[in-house]
Amino acid sequence: MIRVLVVDDHDVVRSGLTALLSAEIGIEVAGQAADGPAAITEAERLRPDVALLDIDLPGLDGIAVADQLVRALPSCRTVMLTALDRPGHLRRALDAGAAGYLLKSTPPAQIADAVRWIAAGGRVIDARMRGEERSGPSPLTDKEAEALRLAAEGAHSREIAADLFLSVGTVRNRLSSAVGKLHARTLVDAVRIATQHGWL
Repeated sequence: MIRVLVVDDHDVVRSGLTALLSAEIGIEVAGQAADGPAAITEAERLRPDVALLDIDLPGLDGIAVADQLVRALPSCRTVMLTALDRPGHLRRALDAGAAGYLLKSTPPAQIADAVRWIAAGGRVIDARMRGEERSGPSPLTDKEAEALRLAAEGAHSREIAADLFLSVGTVRNRLSSAVGKLHARTLVDAVRIATQHGWL
C-alpha cells in the first residue's frame, strides 16, 4: 500500500485529491496538511511514501518543504502538483530533490499513475514542462532576489532595509543590480520578468 500525504492550502483541492487517491487500489491517503510547517510535522509523524505538494503554500512554500523532507525523510518521495507552469519553479523543485512536477490540469488517472511511479523510484515531469528543466538559471543572487521579492510585496526601500537590517543605499544598489541583470526598464518590469520565470 502506497501511503500519501496530500498538501494544499485550498480545502476543495485537498479534499478532491484525497477522494481521488483514496478510490485507487493500492493507494492510501495517510494524512493531509494545509500549509508548509504542518506538512513537515505531518510527514514526520506519518512517514508517508509520497508527499503530494502544492508550491504556493502559506508559512513555507512547497519547494522548501520538499527540500526539508528529502533531507529529513529520504524514504518519502515528493511530487509537486501546482498551477505554476514556470521553468524556474520546475528547476527549483528538481534542485530541491522533488521526484515529480505535475500541473493541476493533469487528468486524475495520470496523477494516480504518477504517484505509483514515483513511489516505485521513478521520476515524472508533466509533458507540458518537459525540456523546461534545462532552462537558464536565475541571473539574480540570493540577496538581490530577496530584495526584489520584498519589493514585489509592495515594500519600499526603507522598509526593505529595516527588514533585512541593511542601509537604504545597499537595498537600492541590490534592486538596481536586479533591474540591470534582468534587462528590465523599471523595478515593476523586473518583478514581472522574475515572476514569469519563477525566479522569485
